[in-house]
Amino acid sequence: MAAYLCHEAPDLLTFEAEVLDSRPGAVVLSRSAFYPGGGGQPPDQGEIAWNGGAVAVAGIEQQGGKLWHLLAEPAELSGQVEARIDPDFRFLMQQLHTGLHLINALAFQEFDGALVTGANMTGEGVARIDLDLPGADNQRLRAMEPALNDVIAQDLAVTTFAMPLAEAAQEPGTLRSKAVTPPAQPDGSVRIVEIAGLDRQACGGTHLGSTGESRPLRILKVENKGRHNRRIKIGLGDL
Repeated sequence: MAAYLCHEAPDLLTFEAEVLDSRPGAVVLSRSAFYPGGGGQPPDQGEIAWNGGAVAVAGIEQQGGKLWHLLAEPAELSGQVEARIDPDFRFLMQQLHTGLHLINALAFQEFDGALVTGANMTGEGVARIDLDLPGADNQRLRAMEPALNDVIAQDLAVTTFAMPLAEAAQEPGTLRSKAVTPPAQPDGSVRIVEIAGLDRQACGGTHLGSTGESRPLRILKVENKGRHNRRIKIGLGDL
């Protein structure tokens, strides 16, 4: 999976950059801390500012080896700019993505290896994860909410590190997706997200520094999606 500046410097939310390429409504920067989206997580929101004003970033598109920042207006930028990532939206995504890891980890333990078949996060503070759990009792899944919030209260550290893909493939549960193998870096490694004492798996998203940074989570719904899939929908407790 790609290495991004948002991985290396997760607290970098405002940064200066040079415009390397531009067309009306889109720009390529010399560096970018925007998370471009992927794995069910939408891209960061924010804006790009220059002496003449500012324009919102409406999305991120990877094309021809370049990371294009799609602008909300047909502006055509040049020179040096200042990019600003929306901290509230980033934090919301960090909470939801970490929450999905927690519910996945608990289900993986409770049901002896539940693999992920899909995931999605929204700006409304709701997320869902699909797990390959044929024959699972949905009530058992709903009953994981107290354990989920207990893990949040324990304030477990969330860290990342690189692991050779071949090694990750030999460690059960590290490659958690049922159908997709994460692309390796040129050095053959993949990014691993570890929740201390609970879980570790390959992932390219943005996460909290510890579980205790999250607001409480609710399990909103558990439903069947086909013969094998169980969809668990979670939400932040005060949204």
